[in-house]
Amino acid sequence: MKSKLTKYLIEFSNVSLTRPVSDKVRLLEIIAVALTGIGKFIFMDHLNWRLPFVVFAIVAWSLYMYYRYRKDVYVLKDWGFRLDNFKSVFKLMLPFTIVSVLSFLVIGYVQGTLNLSWHIIPLLITYPIWGTVQQFLTIGLVAGNLSTFKSVKFHKLTVVVLTAVLFSLVHYPSNWLMIGTFILALYYAYIYLKSKNLYVLGVLHGWLGALFYYTVVNQDPFADVFLKFIN
Repeated sequence: MKSKLTKYLIEFSNVSLTRPVSDKVRLLEIIAVALTGIGKFIFMDHLNWRLPFVVFAIVAWSLYMYYRYRKDVYVLKDWGFRLDNFKSVFKLMLPFTIVSVLSFLVIGYVQGTLNLSWHIIPLLITYPIWGTVQQFLTIGLVAGNLSTFKSVKFHKLTVVVLTAVLFSLVHYPSNWLMIGTFILALYYAYIYLKSKNLYVLGVLHGWLGALFYYTVVNQDPFADVFLKFIN
C-alpha cells in the first residue's frame, strides 16, 4: 500500500498527468464553458450587464471549483492553480509579454488610439481576477479536457488551435479583440499544456487585456463598467 501511494505521488508531480475524471465530466465542463460564452453575448454585449455577468460568472465557477475541490483536494493543482512553478512559467511568458506590450504601443501610436489615462490603474488591479477566470475556462477546462479525453485522442496542435478559435470567437464582434485573443490563446494554450500554471496566465492576461483596451481598441472598460454605476 505504501509503495503504491509513493508511486502515485511521484506520478502526480508530473504535470503531464491529470486527475482521474470521466470523459462525461470533461464534456460537461466544455459545454458549461460554451454556455458561459453564450451568456457573454446575451448579458454583456446585448443587455450591457457587464459587471453583473462578470460577478455572477466568477461566483458560479468559484462554487464549482469548491465543489470539485471537496471531492478531490488535488484538482486545483491539476487545473493549474499552483505556485511551485510560478517563477519558471513567468520566465517563459516574459518574452511574449514584452513583445505584446511593445506591439500594443506601436499599433496604438500609429492608429492614434493611445489613451493611457489613470483609469487603467484600477483595471490593472482588478482585471487579473477576471483574466484568471477566463484562463481557467478556456485554457484550463477546454484545452485541459480536450488534451486528456480517453475516448478521443486529440493532437496537441489541434487542441491549441481549437482553444484559440473558441477564445477568439467569444470576443466577437471586435476584430482587434478577436485577433489579439487568438494569438494570445495560441501561445497560452501551448504554455499551459507544457507547464500548467493558471496564476501566471491569468495575471498576465489581465494586464495585457487592460493595456490592449487603452492602446489598440480605444475603449475605457473602467468607465463603461464602473463609472456608470457611480454617476
